[in-house]
Amino acid sequence: MTRVFVIAGEPSGDRLGGAAMAGLRQLEPEITFSGVGGPQMAAQGLQSRFDMEELSVMGLAEVLPRLRPLLRRIEETAQAAIAERPDVLLTIDSPDFCLRVAARVRAAAPGIRTVHYVAPSVWAWRPKRAVKMARHIDEVLALLPFEPPYMQAAGMDCTFVGHPVVAEPVASPAAVRAFRETYAGDGPLILALPGSRRGEVTRLMPRFGATLARVLAQRPGARVVLPMAAPVAGLVREMAQDWPQVHLLDPAAPDAEEVKRAAFAAADVALAASGTVSLELAAADTPMVIGYDAAWLTRQIIGRMMRIDTVTLVNLVSETRAVPEFIGAACRPEAMAEALLQQIADPAPQRAALSLTMERLGRDGPPPGLRAARALLEGLRGAG
Repeated sequence: MTRVFVIAGEPSGDRLGGAAMAGLRQLEPEITFSGVGGPQMAAQGLQSRFDMEELSVMGLAEVLPRLRPLLRRIEETAQAAIAERPDVLLTIDSPDFCLRVAARVRAAAPGIRTVHYVAPSVWAWRPKRAVKMARHIDEVLALLPFEPPYMQAAGMDCTFVGHPVVAEPVASPAAVRAFRETYAGDGPLILALPGSRRGEVTRLMPRFGATLARVLAQRPGARVVLPMAAPVAGLVREMAQDWPQVHLLDPAAPDAEEVKRAAFAAADVALAASGTVSLELAAADTPMVIGYDAAWLTRQIIGRMMRIDTVTLVNLVSETRAVPEFIGAACRPEAMAEALLQQIADPAPQRAALSLTMERLGRDGPPPGLRAARALLEGLRGAG
């Protein structure tokens, strides 16, 4: 009977963990789990050692006041894994927490196999992270198809298991038709996605608003839909007061997720902040323009460290530059409006890249959670 000590520190990791645990139960029904996780992992039988939300902090200003409790949780979690002597320690994303736990476990109990789910983006910046990981991680489960060579070069096994976006539910044709009947005008339906964090929303909303005003001046029949993220809904409402022809989607509505899926699929084009949302749009076959800016100091530091010429995952996975992106100083309304109008006029080239992206991420193959489970068990057998 295989024993897995599993750790996730945020909701996205909990979803990955829940799917992987479901896959492991399918392959080996007698498997047992312990560790730290959220509701998705609890549904697969995990009794979390403490509330996962204690670990869900981002940014230096947020972490510093909680640093001492976080360090205690790192030590407590590592000691629990060492004491239980599982067959495998599975850490999921949240590298600042998870990899510190893995390092302590490897030092005290080198016989426990260590697997980390979600490769760090060493292909984009800070490549030495992979070398440091290899000191205490045996295998990496990667979400993106081009990541394994980077991990393998650092000395770790690495298996591409597919991106979870390929397993997400999509809106039905009937739901898409109903959404367009409700929200679309005589012209194109434009999706606005200014992000889910206060800083990015504050920076992007004025520029997105000015961009869309330019588009609407040329396409007066167009309508804009903005699905609000719950953490910033109040801020978005306030900043969108002067936007013309916009409908805000309430994240607190009982059917919010279904309506959001319909919006993604019904839109003719999207103006979106940089991030994994580009893959959600690809899954919905919705062409996009990406705009993003960070605080000045962050922009200067990251700009000097970047090793790639695009930050959009669709461009990276498809090995094209089909998605126009306007990052930092380039994030200007004039240029973004022109790019949106071009995508509205001729979406076919980008749609080909979207389809290729989804194919390469594992669409139509086994679910990523099952692939992750198979890779983990095969790695254990190989190590044994």
